[in-house]
Amino acid sequence: MVPFAFCIDMNKVRWQTTLWIMFAAQLLSAVGFSVIFPFLPLYVADLGSSTGMSIELLAGLVFSGQAISMAIASPIWGSLSDRLGHKLMVERAMFGGALILLLMGFARSAEELVLLRVVQGMITGTVSAANALVASVAPRDRIGYAMGTLQVGMWSGIAAGPLLGGVLADAFGFRSPFLLTGGLLFAAGLLVFFGVKAGERPAAKPKDQRVGLLASWRTVMTAPGMLLAYSLRFLTSLGQTMLIPFVPLFIQSLMGDTDLLGTFTGLVVGIASAAGTATAISLGKLGDRIGHRQVLIACAFLTGVFYLPQSFVSEPWQLLVLQGLSGAAWGGITPAVSALLARYSATGSEGAVYGLDNSIVSAARACAPLIGAGVVLAGGLRGIFLATAIAYMLIGILAITRLRADQPTVATESRAGD
Repeated sequence: MVPFAFCIDMNKVRWQTTLWIMFAAQLLSAVGFSVIFPFLPLYVADLGSSTGMSIELLAGLVFSGQAISMAIASPIWGSLSDRLGHKLMVERAMFGGALILLLMGFARSAEELVLLRVVQGMITGTVSAANALVASVAPRDRIGYAMGTLQVGMWSGIAAGPLLGGVLADAFGFRSPFLLTGGLLFAAGLLVFFGVKAGERPAAKPKDQRVGLLASWRTVMTAPGMLLAYSLRFLTSLGQTMLIPFVPLFIQSLMGDTDLLGTFTGLVVGIASAAGTATAISLGKLGDRIGHRQVLIACAFLTGVFYLPQSFVSEPWQLLVLQGLSGAAWGGITPAVSALLARYSATGSEGAVYGLDNSIVSAARACAPLIGAGVVLAGGLRGIFLATAIAYMLIGILAITRLRADQPTVATESRAGD
């Protein structure tokens, strides 16, 4: 009995150690990627075009090109992850991203930057790789806590990165943040390489039992509950990113031209991220106890309720408070959907599941600015908050009417340490 108990305890320690190492790696990579995000269009303008293309078009391609290539590549990397090992895929994303981001710091034209961003989308995908690794080692009854912890790492980095990038860009020029990002991703890769104990490589199946990539994706997509969960993920990402291009313009309409415009815009974005970070772990753990469906329903409706009055604010402080409240409610949505994906999937398919998940998120990021632009053209800047509220209300309605209770829908073997 003693050796068995000791084995259980060691396995428990092992998955928690892996989780916190991945938390640190996620934090470093999120800081790195968000360091460059705010001034990418300015870097495009600074580089200029070598072919005479429109700077505005190139600025759009810098974002959409990366999102589209990631949407295509993520499911492929995810399926390979199930065959070659999840740790290897995290290292590929970290070390590959470090090299590509370093090269961006030496780009000679906007066209080169766009090409490198497309390659970045094909090679990286740190979030989905980290999710798959953690989902493969965490007990199923702790998956909400694990995904909430990863979200805290990601959103802490996203909240801190833009300010750091702005300081570096002002002090040393637009190229310097890319060098920092390359260094941070390399450090995150080293952390995973030395800190995470590689699991056993999946055993090779006989030829007559092997399935191709398309077959593995079809198996995931046809599993009960998975298609709906992916639809909820698409709507979540759509609501989250639809606002990004227009919030600064709306704040400017409230404040006018002032020296504090940039600071207040950063504060609004930061408080929403910080609030979501603060609630993610506790709401993930709550989902483990009462069910992630219930948490998803409550958080989706609360997020919509808090976004709705943002269409009618007349003072900047009102927007700041409501952004904080909506961010706090939103903090429970992402870990809930991630946990549902894990519960609805079979053990051993985590890479394919989260690869497709990242593809769907990337597709939402690619089309969200276009949808947002259409909403703004039709209803003005205030209309974008109404559209976002509707998106989150729709998530709540779908969860109530279509989402089954979050019990595993396929037989899953109990893991050591559960």
